[in-house]
Amino acid sequence: MRRTVADDLLEVLVRAGVRRIYGLVGDSLNAFSDAVRRDGRVEWVHVHNEEAAAFAASAEAQLTGRLAVCAGSCGPGNTHLIQGVMDAHRSGAPVLALASHINSRQIGTGFFQETKPEALFAQASHYCETVAHPDQAERLARSAIASAIGKRGAAVLVLPGDILAAHSDGEPKHSTTVTARPRPVPDDAAIDELLERIADAERIAIFGGIGCADAREQVLALAGRLYAPVGHTLRGKDILQYDNPYEVGMTGLLGYGACYEALHAADLVLLLGTDFPYDDFLPSGNNIQIDIDPARLGRRAPLAQGIAADLGLTLDRVLARLPQRTDRSFLDDMLHAHDRALRHSVDTYSTHIATHSPIHPEHLAALVDELASADAIFTADTGMCCTWAARYLTPNGSRRLLGSFVHGSMANALPMAIGAQLAHPDRQVVSLSGDGGLAMLLGELLTVKIHRLPLKVVVFNNSSLGMVRLEMMVAGDPPFETDHEQADYAAIAAAAGLFTRRVTEPQDLREAVREVLAHDGPALLDVVTTPDALEVPSHLTLEEARGFAMGLGKLVLSGGVGEVAEIARLNLRNIPRP
Repeated sequence: MRRTVADDLLEVLVRAGVRRIYGLVGDSLNAFSDAVRRDGRVEWVHVHNEEAAAFAASAEAQLTGRLAVCAGSCGPGNTHLIQGVMDAHRSGAPVLALASHINSRQIGTGFFQETKPEALFAQASHYCETVAHPDQAERLARSAIASAIGKRGAAVLVLPGDILAAHSDGEPKHSTTVTARPRPVPDDAAIDELLERIADAERIAIFGGIGCADAREQVLALAGRLYAPVGHTLRGKDILQYDNPYEVGMTGLLGYGACYEALHAADLVLLLGTDFPYDDFLPSGNNIQIDIDPARLGRRAPLAQGIAADLGLTLDRVLARLPQRTDRSFLDDMLHAHDRALRHSVDTYSTHIATHSPIHPEHLAALVDELASADAIFTADTGMCCTWAARYLTPNGSRRLLGSFVHGSMANALPMAIGAQLAHPDRQVVSLSGDGGLAMLLGELLTVKIHRLPLKVVVFNNSSLGMVRLEMMVAGDPPFETDHEQADYAAIAAAAGLFTRRVTEPQDLREAVREVLAHDGPALLDVVTTPDALEVPSHLTLEEARGFAMGLGKLVLSGGVGEVAEIARLNLRNIPRP
């Protein structure tokens, strides 16, 4: 059989280290999928929605740091693909999306399934170009790969079906592939200014994010040198919480502990590798931000100084000249405040939540944390699942937590778990799925079964869009169109061929969690949880408290007296003072 452009493209991907491609086959992709079939070196991972393909590729890329690939056919295949590609891009995951297109001679005619892929993917990628001639495929593929890896995000190749099937003149030329992003070093003047500002400050706090991933040792060394409390974002939890004697928790909507207090009591805050979006929770005073991306500097909070450079290299230069402080009173005060907050949460859990019926979602999250493997990979759906993951999963340096933490898409947990399990077949992978998120891409349970993936799906089944429900109440409105009839997801998963357990009573929960996590194969745990458990931030504004009270009042007037009583019984002890 003659060699095609699709064969050339596949060869470039193989040389770049690609091991699998997530996607759905389809007419405009036929030449490429046939090249994959004939070649045999790359696995085609069949999914049931292209959106899931991109989420799975994103998870693989985030866990391995290597390029991951997803593919979709023309028209609807592309528009399905874009949701997960956008999420990968905003998460900084090096993902290449192969967006096939209608035949080139039909472009611009309003042909069947015609879209404008370059316009569709423009906001969702660092690079999006159409291969308009067979000779371009090899060169543009390398450019796309370099952009995805070097800039950390998505790149898109638009591939007309006839171009993929076109005759090739021979194997692609050997060329080195980019395997790392640039690491800019700060100049001497920036380091001098930073050291001066640190010297002038009495109380210093650190707030770190995912950008600390390759600089954990330097961040902790800096905290020890300054006796500075360290708060972190949810994406920074894996990196900065464990074995950290300076840790004071998280701020923001999912926050806990003394992080908010530490950031606002400090007279200098070091924002390290974070683009935390909720500016209402950040101090508006004396902030210094260090980030590899200059576009992030100062866009969340006013800065006294911004440094666009590699965080680890910057801190290496700072630590070489930074003296050890002797006064640790500010750190000790914040550690004591953090300890009080955690002890209050433990007391509330042990005396109330663990025995509550209907089952409290915090009880489920705590048991999953306790019984999961020491190196488990967790994926969390957007919404209340993120709250329980943030507050109850315990990182240890080996565990990982992934989610749609920047784009905030529903339905991400299960397809991310698919990518995570394929990337790490020997590790336990647990999807913390909300019933709303699971329902949105329910067909991916079939993907789990087809590929015999031993991942575990834990369903927080409260028959409600819990976070949306809470947002309505905080805005002063009663819940509307957030609640629905109970569905038996264990029965649905069993019909798909998964091992399942369904739990409605708290006394049955521990054994069910243990049994599902220990099962040798795909498994789903469906836990009926109360919809009345609230996510309460570590800091509430007066306006939010008033809005919540108004929402409860309107709920009473609409006939929800019992529901209000249950909400109060479950949560009033947990609500911090504004």
